[in-house]
Parts: sequence; structure tokens; C-alpha cells
Amino acid sequence: MKDIAADLGVSLMTVSKALRSHSDISEETRKRVLQRARELNYQPNWVARSLVMRKTYLVGLVIPDLMHSFFAEVATGVARKLVPLGYQIVISNSDEDAAVEQRQLELLAARNVDGLILASASANGRKAVLETLRMREVPFVLIDRMPPGVTANYVGSRDEEIGQMATEHLIDQGCRRIGHIRGPATPNSHGRLRGYRKALAAHGMASPDEYVAGGVRDDAGGYSAMRELLALENPPDGVFGYNDPVAAGAIKAVLEAGLRVPQDIAIIGAGNVHYSDLLRVPLSTVDQSSAYIGEAAAGLLVECMEAKQPPEPKRILVPPRLVVRESSRRR
Repeated sequence: MKDIAADLGVSLMTVSKALRSHSDISEETRKRVLQRARELNYQPNWVARSLVMRKTYLVGLVIPDLMHSFFAEVATGVARKLVPLGYQIVISNSDEDAAVEQRQLELLAARNVDGLILASASANGRKAVLETLRMREVPFVLIDRMPPGVTANYVGSRDEEIGQMATEHLIDQGCRRIGHIRGPATPNSHGRLRGYRKALAAHGMASPDEYVAGGVRDDAGGYSAMRELLALENPPDGVFGYNDPVAAGAIKAVLEAGLRVPQDIAIIGAGNVHYSDLLRVPLSTVDQSSAYIGEAAAGLLVECMEAKQPPEPKRILVPPRLVVRESSRRR
């Protein structure tokens, strides 16, 4: 570091801040320092640095389903924000298992991560998150799921608006018997179900219990739930899927039954995952801005990690956006 400082005619502190991507340093100076560091094959000793600075430059990201494109895109957003600041991201997949999630949180906290971003699989969010993380004084941000009764930093979607927007769209397209394939027992699933029922009630339309199926989160579950709806004496002519994988499974079931999408049954999902427009019938959806959720959560976490005193919790809700494709376009 002294060699770099002497070569570039800057102070040792400037070199140190540039290598840590500190906000005090201009982008031009940072690039000059990093270029000279590469020329000298400089590699920081992260163990020594963490001992001196009492920081590991590790951030944990715990998500319930790494195979779901939504969470993969969230992780991309987190990396986009944190990697330029010198942080490494440790990703853990809880597979929607609260016990697995709890062990992962304890392991990450034991590794002295500087902060955590978590989409909790635990129904008892207060015990799983607050007790483990606050006891160890680890800054954290919740994403996608906000457990009831918890006051914490949170970034997520307006789930009731998602359900209402998707259902309103199906009504606008002429659907009059609208079903819903609900998600698992999580707060965002409950919010989307409320939005679905709220939209129907606003138009004086019925929402029979048999038109709500599922409790699922993937394409296989969406396929099975759609088959249940198709078996009804008077099946729906429009279906709102909890997320895009569920809606994609529903499309497969409708086509296998010899029916047409959207002419016989219009279908819409939520999430706007990257493959939605590549399906056999391109999928209408409600965009959740998943990458932005990751970026916003990472930015909020950085504020918490750099604050001398824990700041007041913030709640960021990202507005949804309707994306209409062939699976629901009847007009």
C-alpha cells in the first residue's frame, strides 16, 4: 500500500479507502489505485483486515428457494449493490424449512457476518429472526415476507395491490368466473389472496371457496391445483396464480386438457421472472421489480452496518406494475 501511495502521489489513507471502495474517494482515484494494485499483484489479507477493522466484509443472504427465479434476481440486485463496496455475499437456501433457516442464521452469525438479508421461511418470525440476530447484534433486513408483529427493516412488494391488480385485469378482459391458485402460508400469499377477493367484491362478483385452490409455490403445484379447478362442474374462465411458476404450471394443465389460453381460460401470474415471455403461451404477470428489491435491501443494510447507533427501522414497499402478454389478452 505504501508503494501504491508513493507511485501515485497520494496518501496511504487514500489508498486504503480506495481499496475498500469508500464513498470519500472519487471513482477516478479508485480506478487508478485498483489498476496499480493489479499491476503489483496486491491481494489484501482479509483475515488481518477483519481483525484490525472488526469487520469481515461478509453479508449473509438467506432465501427460501434458490431455484425460483424471483430470488435469483433478488440476489443479483444485492450483489450489484454490495460487491462494488467490497463485500462478499454468502447465500443460504432454507428450502422453506424454518428449522434449516434457524441453523443457517446461527452459523452465519457465528461467522461474524457484518449483516444479513433474509426472506424468512419461519411462521414465528420473532423467534427465528429477532432473538437470533438481535442477541448477536447483527444488522439485518427482511425481504419479501414480513412476519406479523415484527418491527424491523423490510423491503418487499405491495402484495394486496398485486392480487387486486391481477384480478382487475382478468375482469377487464371479460372473465366472470375467476379462480386463484394461492401460495403457501406466508404473509405475501395472504396479501395476494386478500387483493383477489377485494377486486371481486368491488365488482359485485362472487369468490366461491372452491375457486381458491393450491397452497403451492412451484410449477408442479400450479399444475395440480389447476387440474382441481378444471374438475369443477363450472370451472373458472380466468385464473390468477400466486407467482409465475404457479401460473406456468396452470397453463400446462389447461393446454393438456385440450382448452385454449386465453380464449377458454385466461391466466396471469406475479413476479415477471425472466422466462415469462418465453413460455409456449407468453405469460401475463405483475412485475415485482425483484432486482430492485435486492438493491434496496442491500442499500438499507449498508446504512445499518455503517451507522454508529441502530437507526429506526424502515419499511420500503415497491409498487407493482402490470405486464400484459398473450396468456390473458382476450381483448
